Amino acid sequence: MTMFGIHASHEQIHPADLLRAVVRAEEAGFDAAMSSDHFSPWSSRQGQSGFAWAWLGAALQATSLPLGVVNAPGQRYHPAIIAQAIGTLAAMYPGRFWAALGTGEASNEHITGQGWPRKEIRTARLRECVDVIRALLDGEQVSHDGLVTVDRARLWTRPEQPPALVGAAVSESTARWCAEWADGLITVNAPLPRLRRMIDAYREAGGRGRLALQVHLSWAPDRDEAARIAYEQWRSNVFEPPVCWDLELTDHFDTVSAVVAPDRVAEVVNISADLGRHAQWLREYVELGFDEIYLHHVGQEQDAFIDAFGAKVLPELKATGAVVAATGDRRG
Repeated sequence: MTMFGIHASHEQIHPADLLRAVVRAEEAGFDAAMSSDHFSPWSSRQGQSGFAWAWLGAALQATSLPLGVVNAPGQRYHPAIIAQAIGTLAAMYPGRFWAALGTGEASNEHITGQGWPRKEIRTARLRECVDVIRALLDGEQVSHDGLVTVDRARLWTRPEQPPALVGAAVSESTARWCAEWADGLITVNAPLPRLRRMIDAYREAGGRGRLALQVHLSWAPDRDEAARIAYEQWRSNVFEPPVCWDLELTDHFDTVSAVVAPDRVAEVVNISADLGRHAQWLREYVELGFDEIYLHHVGQEQDAFIDAFGAKVLPELKATGAVVAATGDRRG
């Protein structure tokens, strides 16, 4: 059965409020949680950016949910430090923690002053980081000289079973590349044919493990209010790569998004006041073959969304999933 989780968006919500939200989500029937890992929000309107790794320990302690994070090692984070963070959380909370690894965005990484490498260099750097992190989690002493440098690093605290390292991708080519090394794939909602192509690219290249999807959505009892929330909070996030990769400051995102039309936001956020419509969208993702779906209500107020989806949407989806599991009639 598909697992339905909540996404904790640090760039939008104070970490104390996010902690309360994941506790509430577990009580409401959500199965899991995942976390962003930003130094900067996408827009000054979002206005937060707590340190994810401090928050992750608190969230794992406060709930019994499995929990993951999307991280970009190699510039802002040295891979040995990320390996240590992953190893510590996985040792403290066995079987509950995973990390997705990606190449990152300049908005978070430019702070080091190193300059923002070309995409092919970022990809090669991430591959080196993956190898370093895996070796450290396996108990090896690691030295490495390349796009990242490691000198005789060893993890002294490790989990008995290394956690999954998941590939983060938004394109077919990246999904295919992730199949070389990842224990699973995570992406974001997009038109169904595009998602199908990404899944096929990953699986046909030999990709293993679970498929996860982060779904941006906006719900309110009134459709106009749901649209207002999405436009106010998420219009800076409508841009395809390389724009979203290469802009550095919230001022840049706010400037380029000043002329974004509300209809454009609806292309990347599922907007509706109808809980049944949200359930229908989610069923379509399940039918594609996603094993984990993380719901990101793009508003800063989370309680009403958590309560409504916990009461109405998740029970319907889980009941449908139980029938599908019993009959084996799952498409994808």
